[in-house]
Amino acid sequence: MAVLVSTLAFVLLLTLLILIHEWGHFAAARKFGVVVEEFGFGLPPKIKSVFKQGGTEFTLNWIPFGGFVRLKGENAMSEKERRAKGSFSAAPIHARVIILLAGVFMNLILALTILTIGFSAAGWIPTYLSYDEMRAAGEAGEINVEFSVLIDSVVGGSNAAISGVPGKSIVRTINGEDITFPEDIYTIQEGKSRVRYVVSRIEAGKVLEETERYSVALSDGKAGIVIIPYPLELSSPDRNIGTSFMLALREVKVMTSQTVIGIGKLFGSLASTGKVPEGISGIIGIAQLTHGAVQEGITHYLRLVALLSLSLAVLNVLPFPALDGGRLIFVLVEWITRRPVNRTLEVTTNAVGFIVLILLILLITFNDIVRLF
Repeated sequence: MAVLVSTLAFVLLLTLLILIHEWGHFAAARKFGVVVEEFGFGLPPKIKSVFKQGGTEFTLNWIPFGGFVRLKGENAMSEKERRAKGSFSAAPIHARVIILLAGVFMNLILALTILTIGFSAAGWIPTYLSYDEMRAAGEAGEINVEFSVLIDSVVGGSNAAISGVPGKSIVRTINGEDITFPEDIYTIQEGKSRVRYVVSRIEAGKVLEETERYSVALSDGKAGIVIIPYPLELSSPDRNIGTSFMLALREVKVMTSQTVIGIGKLFGSLASTGKVPEGISGIIGIAQLTHGAVQEGITHYLRLVALLSLSLAVLNVLPFPALDGGRLIFVLVEWITRRPVNRTLEVTTNAVGFIVLILLILLITFNDIVRLF
């Protein structure tokens, strides 16, 4: 049953994201008088034509992922077809720019809406890329956070190892003094030859209530442990819509930068090693993330929807042939040069770009499959 629910959630996620993206193109094209010849639910081959309205044929297709819009004159080769009334190519430059960016805009709006609601109604914690960011947010009242210090690992053969201090444990006190930040440990241990540790182990991601005590000798004020800050308690204060929207904007900035960095790592790794780097996933990876989010609950699922919606927006705006950003480049070249780009060059470039994208998707999917075994 769980697998069925996760599968349906995965299909719904992809369909929602792509249909909202395509609806952006559809609505913008209609606004500027460009004829939308077809709005497809799912991907071809076509099952049936559902209905026609306003010159648009709404179709149901066999592959149940997402959808598409087909604009009049979008791939026309002859000058007559390109300049026909209602053709995409005949629309003013500004109209074509807006139509091409409308899908990205809709994905961005979806992500902002979900994030704003999540921060205000569900008490979501913003994404922080560093301990300093989280600490500053706590001091500013953006989040409620109680820090402690995690012993991430114990150096083999060190005084801490000899005394039996466990890794993956929280330092409660040293010599009876509470520990909140790493600098607390440095201050207490400075100039001492032996200290008393009170720690709590972490098991299955939870900090145990039980404590353990260890007497540890020091060498130059060091016990031989690798420590990192650890948010022991983390929650959100009550937020109004305005504050939540500003946090959503910040989240979009953080997530966008991470997506761009990930894309850079992908192409950099492919160019240098020919391999897909760790942390980059395709359809199978998204399906696994969806399954995990569904198990965690609706709020985790919605946050994943927001993340993927934003990722889809960033990917589509890239100046790569066949993507919205790549098509936008040709429109901008036409605007700068005051003359249409050679149609054969444009169509060929987009076709090659599409093939490269398909090959890239297949490579990432193959890499996902390999990681499963």
